[in-house]
Amino acid sequence: MSVIAVVDYDMGNLHSVCKALEKAGANSRITDSPIVIQQADAVVLPGVGAFDPAVQHLRSRKLEKPIRDAIASGKPFLGICLGLQILFESSEEGVEPGLGIIQGKVRRFPPEPGITVPHMGWNQLNYEQPKTILWEHLPAHPWVYFVHSFYVDPTNPQVKAATVTHGSQTITAAIAKDNLTAVQFHPEKSSNIGLQILSNFVSQVREQIAA
Repeated sequence: MSVIAVVDYDMGNLHSVCKALEKAGANSRITDSPIVIQQADAVVLPGVGAFDPAVQHLRSRKLEKPIRDAIASGKPFLGICLGLQILFESSEEGVEPGLGIIQGKVRRFPPEPGITVPHMGWNQLNYEQPKTILWEHLPAHPWVYFVHSFYVDPTNPQVKAATVTHGSQTITAAIAKDNLTAVQFHPEKSSNIGLQILSNFVSQVREQIAA
């Protein structure tokens, strides 16, 4: 059975992600070991919390290079919530440099009358890359669950896999580039839709191993 490494850097509830992955048919392993990440068939980088502590924790555990190497190797990679944001170059939330794997910045929601920040609750995705493997077997505009006060703003709009509207803002809800996918919402909190997204990721891992 394929092994999916779930990166542990003390930022968020990893067990709910693992539980959802296992429900989707994966053998997941919570780890902060570079060797386990290197040997895994796929990598998931979850996270909730603030940008600066996240990248500090990653670097103090010497996990930046294993994450870069995993993405460069071509194995399936999924970032979730804060795990999406730290792939970018920088954030208006803090001063630490991000991993810079995706060009662009993490931005603060501008104040807007009648619009709450954080963007919290259910919202509908609009696909920008409809053929992205994560969206297989999903309806046209699925509802998924968000909790975030900052959003990613990629330099290259072609990496956007889905967007979502919050107030007058249309923001990036997911990115996809080659083997790298990452989502701002929480699949593990998004009911059957989220489970299908994780199942699609697990299927991608299986197909890659079989190829």
